[in-house]
Amino acid sequence: MSRIFLSALWEDIIMANYEIDPSVLKPFLPNGVELDLYNGKAYISLVGFMFKKIRIFRVPIPFFGNFEEVNFRFYVKRTESNHIKRGVVFINETVPYKPVAWLANKLYKEHYISIPTRSSIKDEEAKRKIKYEWEKNGNWNYIVAETSKESEPMANNSIEEFIFEHYYGYTKVDSLNTIEYNVNHPRWRIKKVIDYSIDCDFKAMYGSDFSFLNEQKPNSLIVAEGSAVSIGWQRTYF
Repeated sequence: MSRIFLSALWEDIIMANYEIDPSVLKPFLPNGVELDLYNGKAYISLVGFMFKKIRIFRVPIPFFGNFEEVNFRFYVKRTESNHIKRGVVFINETVPYKPVAWLANKLYKEHYISIPTRSSIKDEEAKRKIKYEWEKNGNWNYIVAETSKESEPMANNSIEEFIFEHYYGYTKVDSLNTIEYNVNHPRWRIKKVIDYSIDCDFKAMYGSDFSFLNEQKPNSLIVAEGSAVSIGWQRTYF
């Protein structure tokens, strides 16, 4: 059985999903995987969630406490012995703590940065308001969602299922080499989105390739309750 490197709770997960021209993603595509499409379209997601109760090799790391992560990811798949592995590639992952960013970049060759973040999660009668903020170049970006308190299962073959049901991470080491790792969590329940607001400088955060998203509304915004999550220590290089 594979050892667990990291375990934690991922909660109040907001994903704003944008249709994107596949050609924009090609330079970021690791060797050995291909874009995973939904109804023939490629998507990239701006994601915010709470990272809680972090453990490394099952040892609690209490001094990090609870913190926000904001990431920017797209969807890929790898066919291996007639088995399709669906996964994600991260353009960027943002956390408030430099040691977390350093560890992830060192061990998994990911693309973490450490900048100031903050969050606010409030229940108001029948609604829940979730807000994630991150500071870049002196400006606070944010993603906000108002949802129902109650959750429901994802529908089969839905955009929600496509976005959430990717259980591998793929990292482009260089033009020839890729790292694969496994992310484990149960099938998430989702909440009805009542309203949302996004203010993100995509060019400043993620580069000029994504500056067009400054003027584009997401094709969908979905919110999941989240769950316990674990990331295996085993990494496959190919």
